[in-house]
Amino acid sequence: MLRVARYLFAPLLTTALLAMAGNVVSLPLPTVEDPLPAVQTSGGLVAGKVLPSGVKAWLGVPYAQAPLRELRWREPQAISWSGIYNADRFAPACIQDLRGSSINHYFGNEATSEDCLYLNIWAPADAESGERPVLVWIYGGGLTVGSSAMLNYSGESLAAKGAVFVSMNYRLGALGFLAHPELTAESPHGASGNYGMLDQVAALEWVKQNIAQFGGDPDNVTILGQSGGGRSVASLQISPLAKGLFHRAIAMSGVVDLYPDSREPAEQQGLELQAALGAESIEQMRHMAADLIHDRQGDYFSGLIVDGYFFPEPPGDIFARGEHSDVPLMLGATSDDGGGALQSAITLERYVATVERLYGEKAAEFLDLFPASNDQEARRMARAAAVLSGRQGNAFNWANMHIAKGNAPVFAYQFSRTQPYTPGIQFADHDPATAGAYHTADVPYWLETLDALNLFRETRTWTDFDRNLAGLMSDAILNFAVTGNPSHGDFIWPEYEPEARQILDFGAGEALWQAAPWYNVEKLYFFEQTSANLLPAAPRTARD
Repeated sequence: MLRVARYLFAPLLTTALLAMAGNVVSLPLPTVEDPLPAVQTSGGLVAGKVLPSGVKAWLGVPYAQAPLRELRWREPQAISWSGIYNADRFAPACIQDLRGSSINHYFGNEATSEDCLYLNIWAPADAESGERPVLVWIYGGGLTVGSSAMLNYSGESLAAKGAVFVSMNYRLGALGFLAHPELTAESPHGASGNYGMLDQVAALEWVKQNIAQFGGDPDNVTILGQSGGGRSVASLQISPLAKGLFHRAIAMSGVVDLYPDSREPAEQQGLELQAALGAESIEQMRHMAADLIHDRQGDYFSGLIVDGYFFPEPPGDIFARGEHSDVPLMLGATSDDGGGALQSAITLERYVATVERLYGEKAAEFLDLFPASNDQEARRMARAAAVLSGRQGNAFNWANMHIAKGNAPVFAYQFSRTQPYTPGIQFADHDPATAGAYHTADVPYWLETLDALNLFRETRTWTDFDRNLAGLMSDAILNFAVTGNPSHGDFIWPEYEPEARQILDFGAGEALWQAAPWYNVEKLYFFEQTSANLLPAAPRTARD
């Protein structure tokens, strides 16, 4: 049910009950301070608010109907309402695991709901002309967790610099990516799965239709995301459904799914989930509690697939023919962004065995590139290989594919800054002593949201270097959104080209940034040739 007036009485009732119990506490009431005049959208009137910074915000705007009951596992449906929708606070995140307060990236408790297809908009104080560049943020989380309400992802700073910033929720896990033969049979497109990606397309269509009313230019939209969000950026670049909905793309630690599973094995997983739930049909599954489905999804979550609609055929084939969206691209990863089976190779014996299992007849070549003679060297080489074969390798492959098959420029980066942790700080899921420039470490710099990591306790003691680096990186995003080139003033970001293959390294040593040839190219080529990537690599040069 659409909530035109949300949470009006609950805090008052809570305060009254506490007072009756003789235990009165001060609770913030959800009042709307500095409300904005209502804006007309394709769904109805939306009212927002002015933040203390002067940035205008509309938080929790519905862009599709709630995917409940008969709309569970269907394409997102258009929504409309009468009256004025008060978009003055974030909507719930989509159903997912909750996060404890002792983890590294904790930004407060969040409500979750299957009613979650909402987006947020931040706009400059004077954005009225419909000419501001639009940034659309896609959160990460492996397509199983994530929320547009995390303060690490706030659009306030970039809006203050001149962009209209949008972030959206999209369905996750089995509720967002279930394939099933019954769903395929009932679909007008003969497809099932990838509903979370269809949500992203629907949000982009909403932006195209409505963002001018909030000061944004619908003909200048940049999509950007990190990790699972970067993976989404790649998928949107390849899917024909997203063509024309964006004009530039930024991927942070993203992965290109060139040859994901086909629909048939994913449909089998859907049948196995149905059996695990004890359901007789997809219709019965539609009326089960969402948390039961989430709790049982386990090995039955297929993620992105070639569904026949969002991906009408393998993405690699689409990219190989040059039929992707050929738009300016910024992409890269952090310098310590590793993972996978190699990370568990803590002894020389396990290292060699893991390499032989993963690389087969190429194992000897691998061990020549990453030699180890004892446990300590094995751990060091395993970590180095995990980084290069992971998201750095994916960025390298993606950049090469893009310039081989497209005409738009690529700007590649590495983020090397180790964050300045507050002495003695501890996390349940993160070791500051060994984290380095970890996966996601760059996001608060790109979005200039450093203070979000100190919201409940001081976890970082930020320095002028960090503030300056965040200002530089967020300016690069804004300039890229405006011109298709992130360079600005004395800051020159070289274009990635076959002859030089230069990247920009942020926060390496004492330098805010420095241009350099992409590191470890020979090793990156090894992983490119041993991956599922069947597209031609960029030509090598003598500097390799």
